[in-house]
Amino acid sequence: MIEPIGDEQKRSVLERNELYICEAERLFGRQFDRLPVLFDLRGSTAGMYKVLGKRRWIRYNPWIFAKYYEVNLADTVPHEVAHFIIDDVYGKHAKAHGPEWKALMSRFGADPGVTFNLDLSDIPRRQQRTHAYNCQCRSHEVSSTRHNRVMRGRGIYHCRVCDGELVYAG
Repeated sequence: MIEPIGDEQKRSVLERNELYICEAERLFGRQFDRLPVLFDLRGSTAGMYKVLGKRRWIRYNPWIFAKYYEVNLADTVPHEVAHFIIDDVYGKHAKAHGPEWKALMSRFGADPGVTFNLDLSDIPRRQQRTHAYNCQCRSHEVSSTRHNRVMRGRGIYHCRVCDGELVYAG
């Protein structure tokens, strides 16, 4: 099993994060806030820009960075900083990977591709449990996230084939 990046590499990621924010300040002719940067992301996602109310932060996956450090410095860091900058400049009017975001990625000299296809077989990932549901035509396996929404009365899901409501088989 792979070990997550250490303090020295985390510092380099933070420096690269700052470099792209400074570049955006030069490009847009204005100051941007500095966001918290966490190295707590797990699973198969290398990075994430997160907004919750007025709080914003960037999360990085220290295991994926450890395995593909240079690739993530070159691609993931500008990718997440660009999400932050575009959100700050345009708000909800800009699409996540829309033309404004792609243009900024190009200005950063980074690949505006959205996903990467790297081997993650030795990266620790959380396996989500599934729950049995039925509709009019078949059985389904529903993730714990969706199951919990149904149980709390916050979600109704339908079969893509018969459009029947999925009912917990519990």
